[in-house]
Amino acid sequence: MLPFLIFVLLALLSYLLVYLIRRYAERRQILDHPNERSSHSMPTPRGGGVAIVVLVTGAGLWSMKEAGLNHALIYLVCGIIIAYLGWRDDVSSLSARVRFAVQGLVAAVSIYGLGYFKTVTIPLFGELQLGVVGVIITFLWIIGLTNAYNFMDGIDGIAGGVAFAGGLGWMMLASNMRNGFVFAIALAIAASSLGFLAHNWHPAKIFMGDTASTFLGYTFAVLPLLSADQGGDALMLGTLLMWTFIMDAGVTFIRRALKRENILAAHRTHLYQRLVIGGYPHHIVSTLYLMLTLLAGVLSFEWSRGSQLAPPLIIIGLPLIWIILSRHAKNLNTKDTTVTKV
Repeated sequence: MLPFLIFVLLALLSYLLVYLIRRYAERRQILDHPNERSSHSMPTPRGGGVAIVVLVTGAGLWSMKEAGLNHALIYLVCGIIIAYLGWRDDVSSLSARVRFAVQGLVAAVSIYGLGYFKTVTIPLFGELQLGVVGVIITFLWIIGLTNAYNFMDGIDGIAGGVAFAGGLGWMMLASNMRNGFVFAIALAIAASSLGFLAHNWHPAKIFMGDTASTFLGYTFAVLPLLSADQGGDALMLGTLLMWTFIMDAGVTFIRRALKRENILAAHRTHLYQRLVIGGYPHHIVSTLYLMLTLLAGVLSFEWSRGSQLAPPLIIIGLPLIWIILSRHAKNLNTKDTTVTKV
């Protein structure tokens, strides 16, 4: 009963904080102005995700004793640095060199303090020893997910919706692992994201901003490290809960790299963008990503409990869903191009 009451309280606090931030952004003209690549048509306040950062950080401070002082401090300090970097980028558009340099330093500190992935267990295939390569994989994982989450924050409700669903997934896993610190962080993410979504659901009255999108990406990247010594396979569980964003950002990155496009340039070729261009409204696409994240959360929870049905659904079912969605988006965009030519 107590976790539910805390969840409700944090959701209400988030709603109130986002409202205050929105009013402040409107007065100070901290607005996201639309351009040819935008999914919105009116100047919209940004920075609403600061409420998420504040509440998640507060939950981390409150539950520090559950993780051990060193682990909790490393996560909280590094998370605040990532959030501050995102805020500076929101305000003054930092160069990619500066962003990646700071993110690389944060990833190195996180690995030094929290450890790295030594093994990965692939459903149906078993455990793979990573050895020293695990350090490189962990480094790329932290930087990659931090930026992937930021890249995917492109339509109303999608980043907040996936954070809400991912937070619920980690709550289930942390409860099973009896990891109080991870549970507190996950609960704060889910609750504060829900409060934020009340303002950000289509049509959005305020945007999340890089402050929270990079903070959430970093947090979801290190939650497996914070829970690794509690049992279960950390890397695979973390990947499953973020599979929609990882697949969308990863496949898009590879496709653009193969075409020798500028991978850092803004574009509208993510799957979620192609679905919107094809005619689906923001709230439908965001709900789809939210539900697919919840599905992955249930499958990861069942797999961690030893379910025999979960592994084939993870290895075969989830990729099949993605292939079907990708083909559907391609057909939609092909029809749209044909109509435009006519």
